[in-house]
Amino acid sequence: MKTSLTTGDEPLVAEETGYEQVFFSASDGLRLAVRDYGRNHSINSTLEPVVCLPGLTRNAADFHQLALHLSQDDAQPRRVVCFDYRGRGLSDWDPQKENYNILTEADDVLSGCTALGISHAAFIGTSRGALIIHVLGAMRPGVLSSALLNDAGPVIEGAGLAQIMAYHDRMKSPRDYAEAAQTLKTLQGGAFSALENDDWEDLARAMYARKGKILAGNFDPALIDMLRAVDLNVPLPTMWPQFDGLKNIPMLAIRGANSALFSEETLNEMARRHNNMQHYTAEGQGHAPILHIGALPQIITDFLKQAET
Repeated sequence: MKTSLTTGDEPLVAEETGYEQVFFSASDGLRLAVRDYGRNHSINSTLEPVVCLPGLTRNAADFHQLALHLSQDDAQPRRVVCFDYRGRGLSDWDPQKENYNILTEADDVLSGCTALGISHAAFIGTSRGALIIHVLGAMRPGVLSSALLNDAGPVIEGAGLAQIMAYHDRMKSPRDYAEAAQTLKTLQGGAFSALENDDWEDLARAMYARKGKILAGNFDPALIDMLRAVDLNVPLPTMWPQFDGLKNIPMLAIRGANSALFSEETLNEMARRHNNMQHYTAEGQGHAPILHIGALPQIITDFLKQAET
């Protein structure tokens, strides 16, 4: 397994961004990217680092405000590492499109953790990232000190997946971030009433990258083609055995009150099976809750502290 590590074109410590842009090699040689917040915090700290894993077509920027909150905490600053999976953000696109799967992406996360010297961490996974945490628990359970599952669990609702497909089909190529923010608000404002105008702007800047004169989703379009290939006429596979493998670590499950992907029934069954699981419903948010909104940063901070006691 290759674990070579390089920094990007930015300075090693980018004062203007709050993080270091770092690149590493996956086991197949693909160049992948991570944002490393507060790297020096891990030198003299007993606090576990936090590893953040985004959703299907999302990237490390989704966690920027939360990572700043955790890494710049006055009392207990933490190291926070946020991944761009292959085909997302600043990571290389994979010419072998079949590698866009959670097993390969879980292996990439482990390669990145090795490159960054992280042997044990608290993991935060949004949507697909939560599924990857399930796989990590089977592949290398010792790497997980605790887990936060953001709006995904062992059961993915077909209606929610269909909603995501329809959402991507309706996406346009905006000319600027103001137009992108307005488009996002038009498409998702009903499910995300908790967001203010500035939040929609932040979301647009996290999701889009400039491609010539327009903005486009910051991911390989092949990911959407693979999503459309899912047959929703047959039941989707579940991950209950993998979830049960996580029962020995502290867990927090967050569900968007308006989420169609992560049902209340699944959340309740998770709580029944896992005796050390806290759960929280984010009002005014859908799939998937934005983790720096409202009470969530403090809830996450408190969970991480409790998980280490």
